[in-house]
Amino acid sequence: MSTTLEPLESLAPTLSVRQVLMLERVLAGEPEVVAGAGQLDRAVRWVHVAEAADVGVMLSGGEMVLTTGVLLAGDDDKQAEYIRSLHRAEAAAVVLGLGRAFPSPPDVMRRAAERCGLPMVVLHRPFPFAELTEEVQARLVRRKFAAVSMSEAVRTALTGLITAGAPLQRMLDEIAHHSGCPVVVTNLAHRVLATAGERSAVDDVLRDWERIARQAGGSEGDGWIRAELGGRGERWGQIMLCGYRGDTATGRLLADRAAEALVLHRMLGGTSAHTWEEQSAQSLLTDLVSGVVPARQLLPRARAAGLPVNRRTFVPLVVRDGDPAELDRVLRLLGLPGIVAELADGATAVLLSLARDQDATVLTANFAARLSRTVVAAADPRTAWDDVPAGMREARHVAEAVASGVLDLPPVVRLKDVHLRGLVRLLRDDPHVQSFAERELDGLLCGAGEDLLAVLRTYLATGRNKSRTAQLHHVSRPALYRRLEAIQGRLGVDLDDFEQAASVHIALLAHDAQQG
Repeated sequence: MSTTLEPLESLAPTLSVRQVLMLERVLAGEPEVVAGAGQLDRAVRWVHVAEAADVGVMLSGGEMVLTTGVLLAGDDDKQAEYIRSLHRAEAAAVVLGLGRAFPSPPDVMRRAAERCGLPMVVLHRPFPFAELTEEVQARLVRRKFAAVSMSEAVRTALTGLITAGAPLQRMLDEIAHHSGCPVVVTNLAHRVLATAGERSAVDDVLRDWERIARQAGGSEGDGWIRAELGGRGERWGQIMLCGYRGDTATGRLLADRAAEALVLHRMLGGTSAHTWEEQSAQSLLTDLVSGVVPARQLLPRARAAGLPVNRRTFVPLVVRDGDPAELDRVLRLLGLPGIVAELADGATAVLLSLARDQDATVLTANFAARLSRTVVAAADPRTAWDDVPAGMREARHVAEAVASGVLDLPPVVRLKDVHLRGLVRLLRDDPHVQSFAERELDGLLCGAGEDLLAVLRTYLATGRNKSRTAQLHHVSRPALYRRLEAIQGRLGVDLDDFEQAASVHIALLAHDAQQG
């Protein structure tokens, strides 16, 4: 099933007064706007020819009324009431053909229309109203049919993506393609859960998100169109088209179709708004850890996600074997602003955002004390947002160093607590370190050497304690001695020599770090 549709900007189900006045047949009548020039974007739902003074009782709103004024000439009260009647009926505009009844625009009608804010247009060259009525009606019918067809096509395309198991981001990308503007999904607190659209345009929206969020409950305008997300009497978010350039009615139709699809996506996928929050945090923290996206470009996303970023102290943490839900619960319990997300390797990243006058060390320790059977790896606090990615990577390195060895560690582990192991972890991708590790361990990196490598790892980790090593490998001491002799022979080293043993130990730490 193809999901590629044309952009929807030209498929508005109505015409505006301005668009009607630009039609070739209307231009031939030399139209002149004499009142209500600021209201020309009103939607024209229908065109109606009427001369009666009480025309308003025949209208239902949105009509462009055509008249020659033949029944109004010479009676100022009827002229004023005619305009007021149109205003009460919420007509879109009134078009007066100049001629025998009114050779020039009547001041009474013009002034009344200006007071009411009703667009009033006079035609200096008369032509049959039937021609204009026929053309406008035909255009409106075609547009309404096109709008209905568009609505069904969009619904079919998005339903097809859901059926194919497409992720949320793919759905939003499709919606952004059709709308031609940034698309933002938020929770009820107006925190951004997901975005789509041209990256620079999305960043512009998020950069000003605090103001946009404050106005989110106001009326739509300037292309800001939203639709509620929810079902079964429960609202849990909204989708916003940010700066939609087409007709408002078409944009609202598109937003409604998008909202229907997102609700269906959530129901069929077994996800929740909270899951979308987790995905948003995961995307942000993954980008921070990777360093692929500059931190400054991620700042609008962080702010829009509800993370305080102005004049804050940031504490990057990585928790091994941590449950993201539990970590988030502890943050809320302690009242600590932060975001939580599981990383690709199973570790969980946490970024705390603390006020400058708060004690980051104490609060981090309180957070770690609330966790069970986990070790919290922390980087030093950062006061500049640009330094956060390096801090996240440092915390991840510390967590990896903790996971690779049995160490006596405090509840919050920092780089200084993992000593040499931490340093090697930070340098593991250096080509010189890689060459050093391969050169030092060359005799054990293939074949039967793997078993001996395990013995060597235990021997060095226990501080060259032969009894402990034999016990952990379930062998006798004589058997261990033979294996140690084989290791020394393959490597060409004397493990009783401290410097040579230290060199092999560093190489083994580097090898394990690279493998991990």
